[in-house]
Amino acid sequence: MAQHAIASFGGYTARRRPIELVFSQEFGTRAEALSAEFQIKGWTRRKKEALIKQDWQALKHFAKGKHKQNRG
Repeated sequence: MAQHAIASFGGYTARRRPIELVFSQEFGTRAEALSAEFQIKGWTRRKKEALIKQDWQALKHFAKGKHKQNRG
């Protein structure tokens, strides 16, 4: 968090400071943590917001894709 806060990496979070930790989870290995991070990065904003709020019903709903609008 400290390295992101001072923008030592550059990239996405460096341009969007200040940052705030809104969700964390512990993993047994770094590989498991990176896998989960990449999975969550691919989620929609609504699904991420449900995770942050720990709204498991909404998260389950958004995981099914029922919320997608017709973009045709």
